[in-house]
Order: sequence, then structure tokens, then C-alpha cells
Amino acid sequence: MKVLLHCCCAPCVISCVSAFKAEGIEPITFWYNPNIHPFTEYKNRRDCFFDYVKSENINIEILNTKNDYGLKTFLNEIYPDTENRCEKCYRMRLEKTAFLAAEKGYSFSTSLLISPYQDHEKIRLVGEEEASKYKIQFLYRDFRPLFHEGQSAARARGFYMQKYCGCIFSEEERYQNI
Repeated sequence: MKVLLHCCCAPCVISCVSAFKAEGIEPITFWYNPNIHPFTEYKNRRDCFFDYVKSENINIEILNTKNDYGLKTFLNEIYPDTENRCEKCYRMRLEKTAFLAAEKGYSFSTSLLISPYQDHEKIRLVGEEEASKYKIQFLYRDFRPLFHEGQSAARARGFYMQKYCGCIFSEEERYQNI
């Protein structure tokens, strides 16, 4: 079985890939994160992710876009209802993943499921809705017990380690009380 694994960043992907492989599932990684801002943050995360999958010889699906930075896409999706931005962000990324997975004949999942900072119930709900829409399987896994292991492995390898979820709102929340 193959799973198209939406990947938010290299540090979160490490343990997800290992866990799927341990189950006998072949993960095909997929980068789609128009939520990550500013551009320098996006570039750091993207480049680290691409370096990781290349170094590990992990299969990857890439959208054929000339400029994959998605500031306008993200803002158009969440505005004006910024209070529900996380669910909209999950849907934007998982919809794209489900569409591509259906096209390829894969199931799908996301590395967002490793983070103790994400809303797993919303991710699960959105994933299951997108799976139903595209008539494929969403592989929900609670990877949170593997979070610290993955983070440690990423630090040991010198990966870029982000300090907030990715969007401009999460950056504000992270730094506003410093």
C-alpha cells in the first residue's frame, strides 16, 4: 500500500515516514504549504524538507508550479474568517493532498498528526471528509508519541527547526509576549 503523506516540515516527517514503513506502508511525500510565511521561513522549511527526502532517497510528489510560495492563496482562503483559519488551512492542504492521492491511486495522511500543537480532531474530520469526497482512504495515525523522538533526530542532523506553526498568525502568537 502507498500513502501520499502531506509534509509540513522535515522535523515532523522523520518519525511519520519511519512509522508508516514499520507498518509495511510506502510513504510518498508531498510538499504543499501555502500557509508558511514569511517567504524566508517558507524557503528554509522547504529547502530542508527537500534536502531530507533527497538524502534518504524517499519518494516525493511535487506539484508542477513555477512559484509554489502561497501567500495570496493562503490569505484568500482564510479571509475574512481568520478565527477559523486552522480548519481552513488543514482543508486547503489536505484537499490538495487527497486530490493528488486519488489521481495516483494512493491513500493519504499528513505529518501534522505528529504535532501536539495541532487540533487532531479537526485534522481527522477534514481528512475523512476529503477522503469521502475523493473516494479514497485517509490514514489517521496519532503520531504524537513520536514527536520528541523526531525532533531530537532532526536536531542531531542539523535540520532547520521552526519556532511556530507556519502562518503569520501563529508567528504573532509565538512572539507577541516575548
